[in-house]
Amino acid sequence: MKNHDVQSINLLTSTEEAFDYIANPANLEKWTGAFKQANDTSALLVTPNGELKIGLETKTNKELGTIDWYMKMPDGSIGVAYSRVTAGPDGKAIYSFTLIAPPVPLEQIEGTLNAQIGQLKEELLSLQTILAE
Repeated sequence: MKNHDVQSINLLTSTEEAFDYIANPANLEKWTGAFKQANDTSALLVTPNGELKIGLETKTNKELGTIDWYMKMPDGSIGVAYSRVTAGPDGKAIYSFTLIAPPVPLEQIEGTLNAQIGQLKEELLSLQTILAE
């Protein structure tokens, strides 16, 4: 059984602009379908079974381009997502995202990894459109 997925997308903006936008938790609701609201400590997660208030910690390192999210579920389980902004050969940003399969109880809340893979593809296209403006 596959336990992760890695996707990437070219962004038509600088690495600095892409990093600053993606690293801001308040922007998650603008480019993801998974978050209705988010801030530095919590988020409202949209799931197939309804909305769920979770703890959210965003760990970033601008020098390395890393933006990682740690999501604490009401049952205490932790979901993680890892991402990175790097410079492409044209100087524009490349954004890569590693989706980790959620813990079993979380999978029942958020849906299967396969469903999340499709959603991530749509979210990356949304991000590309937003940052092209």
